[in-house]
Amino acid sequence: MQSLAMIENWPVPTAAAAVVRADGTVTGTHGPTGHRFPLASVTKPLAAYAALVAYEEGAVELDEPAGPEGSTVRHLLAHTSGLAFDEHRVTAPPGTRRLYSNAGFEVLGDHIAKATDIPFPEYLRQAVLEPLGMTATTLDGSPARDGVSTVEDLARFAAEVQAPRLLDPRTVLEAQTVVHPGLKGVLPGYGHQNPNDWGLGFEIRDHKSPHWTGGSSSPATFGHFGQSGTFLWIDPAAGAACVALTDRAFGPWAAEVWPPFTDAVLAELRA
Repeated sequence: MQSLAMIENWPVPTAAAAVVRADGTVTGTHGPTGHRFPLASVTKPLAAYAALVAYEEGAVELDEPAGPEGSTVRHLLAHTSGLAFDEHRVTAPPGTRRLYSNAGFEVLGDHIAKATDIPFPEYLRQAVLEPLGMTATTLDGSPARDGVSTVEDLARFAAEVQAPRLLDPRTVLEAQTVVHPGLKGVLPGYGHQNPNDWGLGFEIRDHKSPHWTGGSSSPATFGHFGQSGTFLWIDPAAGAACVALTDRAFGPWAAEVWPPFTDAVLAELRA
């Protein structure tokens, strides 16, 4: 795909990208796809997928108590537990505001570790990484932000999410459906959004503006970006997903180059 070559013009030391069709076909790649990059918050969809495996295995229920009083596993996955961004401090009643929370994902990881009697990084490896052949992906620390992976591995994950083998497709559909519709909140790096829609561990594009995906991305697009200059989006309308990993922290450069890149990818897919 010619559009992927646009990453060569990004102001970053290293970048790699791939596009994966809904049937799992890798339509194109560019850059060092085997290079390991820190994922930052692109760790969260991987952690969420492991949480959903724990749910399907019966280790946890989505609506069982977890985190602050009144909060559940579902609240933690959807950033509505009321926990602050990076502190284990309650700032709102559960279900009332979309408060993007690294702390919430850390509480979620601890909750699953206790329920399964397996440290969360090891549970993630057994539940998601190993079955998908994601041998270059590791989690050494917080399930909110400490994953390290490659474009090759995340392409495998993108194929799985589009055509699930580890989960019931209905569970994945629920993960990409808005939880607690209508809640306002801040999308990190992009300011206040009303509504600020999220599913279970995945951000949902809807009609957010500004946004890190493209102007031509469908409202159903879901995924995540990371402060390490990384993103993964899946656009069901396009029948494809895109992974891009870099080694430069997110900033104005990313807000400038990511949307036209995504629009070019989508245009080439349509062509």
